[in-house]
Amino acid sequence: MTHTIAVAGKGGVGKTTTCGMMIEYLCKKGDGPILVVDADANSNLNEVLGVEVEATLGDIREEIARAEMASENPIPLGMSKADYAEMKFESALVEEDDFDMLVMGRTQGKGCYCYVNGLLQTQMAKYYGNYRYMVIDNEAGLEHVSRGILPHVDTMLLISDCSRRGIQAAARIAEMVRDLELKPGQMKLIVNRAPGGELNAAVLEEIERHGLDLVGVLPQDETVYEYDCEGKPSAKVPETNPVKTALREIMAKLGL
Repeated sequence: MTHTIAVAGKGGVGKTTTCGMMIEYLCKKGDGPILVVDADANSNLNEVLGVEVEATLGDIREEIARAEMASENPIPLGMSKADYAEMKFESALVEEDDFDMLVMGRTQGKGCYCYVNGLLQTQMAKYYGNYRYMVIDNEAGLEHVSRGILPHVDTMLLISDCSRRGIQAAARIAEMVRDLELKPGQMKLIVNRAPGGELNAAVLEEIERHGLDLVGVLPQDETVYEYDCEGKPSAKVPETNPVKTALREIMAKLGL
């Protein structure tokens, strides 16, 4: 049975870095196979994990659209258009030693991401059940929650920094999850980038006011910042790093 973990929060709170470290933790534990889904149109989870991605679902959608307009049909003789598209979309799955990765990406030009969102939903449904864990890094905000793109979520993790705005954004996502009756197995708050790993009284009061279930706090850390600045995979910081130490404790509390 696949255990689905969805990570959500406002932009700039360290959501993707936290997600990458959780994936690294599960890999180190040997809890594979894991399907990693970067559901953000502005995708960069692969950089956090140190993975090369040649084509996203959005890229392949654009390639197929261009092929349909080409003077010479690129579809092999005897293959239907639907089978050709399926073959191309399957090529978007990046296979690593410890996990496989699917990146949504985006289409080119103007317009909404409805089509590529639908592609992502279809691909997740196809692969669901083949992995012990599916870890989904959602785009900043409420898009995938509000559109019902996510599969059943066993663990919903709301990520915030230690600002009131971050907590309020997490609370809005939690409210939408309840309003849409998504009913995740558990929904918890992780507060990131806390100086000294401690939250001040005002932030704790904001968390309590919104009824959020705080599972743990990740400290502000210069090494993570330096890895990011230097283009190194921030999920690969040493295991002794205080952020990873705090995250291991959180994962244990979550039963993961």
